[in-house]
Amino acid sequence: MKRISATLLLVLGMSAALAAQTSKGIEGTWKGSLDAGGTTLRLVLTVSKSADGAYSGSLESVDQGSNIPVDVITVTGASVHLELKSIEATYNGKLNEAGTEIAGEFSQGGAQLPLTLKREAKSGAQSQAPAAAQASAPSAAQTAAKPAAPQKPLDVPAEVSVPVPPTAFKGGGGKTILCYEMHITNFSRSDLVLTKAEVLNSGSANATVASYGGDELAKRVLRPGVAASTTADKLKIGAGLRLIVYFWLEVDKNQPVPSSLDHRLSFKVGDYPDELTIQSAKIAVAAKPVLISPPLRGSEWLAANGPGDASGHRRALVPVGGGVHIAQRFAIDFVQLREDGKTFTGDAKDNKNYRCYGTDALAVADGVVVATKDGIPENIPGENSRAVAITLETVGGNHVILDLGGGHYAFYAHLQPGSLRVKQGDKVKRGQVLGLVGNSGNSTEPHLHFHVSNSNSPLGSEGLPYALASFEVEGKGWGWKPGATGASVQKRDMEMPVENEVVRFPANP
Repeated sequence: MKRISATLLLVLGMSAALAAQTSKGIEGTWKGSLDAGGTTLRLVLTVSKSADGAYSGSLESVDQGSNIPVDVITVTGASVHLELKSIEATYNGKLNEAGTEIAGEFSQGGAQLPLTLKREAKSGAQSQAPAAAQASAPSAAQTAAKPAAPQKPLDVPAEVSVPVPPTAFKGGGGKTILCYEMHITNFSRSDLVLTKAEVLNSGSANATVASYGGDELAKRVLRPGVAASTTADKLKIGAGLRLIVYFWLEVDKNQPVPSSLDHRLSFKVGDYPDELTIQSAKIAVAAKPVLISPPLRGSEWLAANGPGDASGHRRALVPVGGGVHIAQRFAIDFVQLREDGKTFTGDAKDNKNYRCYGTDALAVADGVVVATKDGIPENIPGENSRAVAITLETVGGNHVILDLGGGHYAFYAHLQPGSLRVKQGDKVKRGQVLGLVGNSGNSTEPHLHFHVSNSNSPLGSEGLPYALASFEVEGKGWGWKPGATGASVQKRDMEMPVENEVVRFPANP
């Protein structure tokens, strides 16, 4: 006898039916258990009968959380025939004289397994058993049973993946940072609740690197397309939906950087009272980001929206070309502060009044120009004053993309129209001027948006970290003023500026 798969009942569908009229009814609820290769699957067959005598029904696999339509129900005398086309299965059985039991075989994929279905007892007129059987049956009070305890699921019904494993980089004064996301998709009809997420160093006996739960975990999640305000709502994954966890791990400078990570996740599954835990999504950690030179010259450059745990760029998950991407995972909007801590002087609506306007945007390495965009008019500075409609073609404004080699692409956005000094196919040298900083595309004021990603698509790619050989941190935050009391310059080597640091680039990088 062939062995039947334990997953034979994992197909879902809409209920449909076709049946012949018969003198002996089988409408009602029937229960049985199927031994599928050592795994016991509890089944509930529900049959109803229309006014014209046609049967319809469905078969529920309690342990697998699935409900399969029964497409054909035929009763001829005591013979019962069922067809479940969505899983290519049939059932043939015999109804006993009392009308309380059907004994037969369940067939699927060439395997035949014995299956006995027993009618669920009901009182009064609702019972479908013959009158003689009803007369000898116990009363409803006698047969009443306590509700069955929720069955433990076979496993957590979730898919867990890390689309882009992290590359370790340094930032914030020597800290080693691992930045990545985890996608969790609910593959059941019941709610899942993520109660705890632990990151493990799989190269060091699964030592715990980080552990999150409750409000701290809720701060790190996104439920696409779902508005959620409370911690409970944020951590609940509805049937068929997805949750994304944003990890930002800072490794102490005295600790070794993990070479690989694993994850231990705890869930509440439907009505089952106990938490279930799985260990999943083991990933390798890349050790070296690409080394580049600064994209700008000078000082008082604020790394607005720069790399950070909750930075707007870092969580900008964008669907493009049939996938979801975070091209801006490590992006920076470079604006230049004045002595009063502002980015402009005089009329805030005039681009020319911004300190960074017209500054040279520089090639960060030798490379090849693989894409350019020019001719997009500039915006008047302001939150809602775009000169053109924002599309995938215009979002970056006038821009340049350099292929740096090794799967790294540098993106320079929001340049002045007519200022580009290069064209597609040009080979450029480190430090070469590519264009001038402006205010085009999806931009509120003059600045240079810069990021490195893994392809030449501004948004349909994955952001990658990088390292600058050296730079200096002058201060931090919007409104920071050069020469502020207590300010001290800190030299950084082989790091990347992080969110809201004010930096000075070397004259000759």
